[in-house]
Amino acid sequence: MSHKRIPKRKAAIAVGGVVALGAAAILLPNANASQDGATDDAAAAASAPPKTLKATDASDLASQLAGLLGDAFAGSYYDGGKQQLVVNVVPGDNNNVIVQAKRAGATVREVDNSMTELEAGAQTLKTEATIPGTSWAVDPRTNKILVTADSTVTGDKWDRLESTVRGLGSGMATIKKSAGTFRTFASGGDAIFAANSRCSLGFNVTAGDGTPAFLTAGHCALGGQQWSDQQGGAPIATIDQAVFPGEGDFALAKYDDPNTQAPSDVDVGGQTVQITEAAEATVGQEVFRMGSTTGLADGQVLGLNATVNYPEGTVTGLIQTDVCAEPGDSGGSMFTQDGLAIGLTSGGSGDCTVGGETFFQPVTTALAAVGATLGEGGAGAGAADQAGGEDAGGGEADGEIGGEDAGQGAGDGAGQDAGQGAGDGAGQGAGYGAGRDAEDGGGQSGTH
Repeated sequence: MSHKRIPKRKAAIAVGGVVALGAAAILLPNANASQDGATDDAAAAASAPPKTLKATDASDLASQLAGLLGDAFAGSYYDGGKQQLVVNVVPGDNNNVIVQAKRAGATVREVDNSMTELEAGAQTLKTEATIPGTSWAVDPRTNKILVTADSTVTGDKWDRLESTVRGLGSGMATIKKSAGTFRTFASGGDAIFAANSRCSLGFNVTAGDGTPAFLTAGHCALGGQQWSDQQGGAPIATIDQAVFPGEGDFALAKYDDPNTQAPSDVDVGGQTVQITEAAEATVGQEVFRMGSTTGLADGQVLGLNATVNYPEGTVTGLIQTDVCAEPGDSGGSMFTQDGLAIGLTSGGSGDCTVGGETFFQPVTTALAAVGATLGEGGAGAGAADQAGGEDAGGGEADGEIGGEDAGQGAGDGAGQDAGQGAGDGAGQGAGYGAGRDAEDGGGQSGTH
């Protein structure tokens, strides 16, 4: 009998259409145009107001400007309030780079630290201060490296970290203390299970050989190779590839039944969000996270290409956010209101009561590494439809992101009966009509 991960009741969420990306939407000027022949046009373009962009379009523009501006490019971020891309530029003796960036539709900010200098600083931290409980990422909003140390970094370790940061020079980096402890968010209790561990399904995908599969966190594979959608239940999927620690935190698990129907959406508790494609994150972008312990939460992207030193080892290339998460949320999906797959929950510090820092594996990197595509045959997009069983009750959904809480919204509890405390639908009230019930968190049968 095939395993079908499709709930009996779904309320489709109302989301805006996805805007076309890439060069079709954003045309850059010719970087080699003669200044003499284009003085009037350049002046007019430079004085024109910045373009209004969606976050995903801003990411495309940032990538193009990075190539166009070369060494003058010093990072970028998305201003959600103004819906504009802010580009950091080190102009030097060539003011034409500022004109080029403005003509492309960006807001230009002149800064002191080049991307080369910031990346060199991050390399120095890697060489001299790879200490468990620390992380760092370039923060384009401050044009500095943001270094974070958790509560375990004390005494000689703190002195070593502080000394390394000072050695980078004035204005290159800042240190932030976190009250929590950096850890991966795998635990025992619900969602997808292996032995005594639980994680969250990220996005359903099609493996390179055409079989149905899903992405989750790589450290989840430490808990076992076979995974079930019910605690103590029969396995439904087997880990095929996994990376952790090292250059990422992701795993591909193939469904054991090749006829498994793997829907291309994210179940947020009584509602679903259709996922259309994978996309790169942008600093300042609003994102949502769904996990099996805490349900739905939202926040912003704070940094890209982050390095995190977990107790198990160092992981690079992650997305840093202020979205909360807790044990059991590992592997869960991070996505946008427009239905773009952005990340897989890796780990961090804090919880959904006090907050904290959380890091995510970029979906685009994971897909490329394992040779998979989102959705069936790449036509759609993978989704963490963790229903697989009865809806656990729950109120009616608003049908819009950012709506009011509309009941308990439980129900994607990976095949759990109502009342077992699966917690999947216990959203953080970040919209989607998903409320959080403190009793829905589920017992944690152990931490991985």
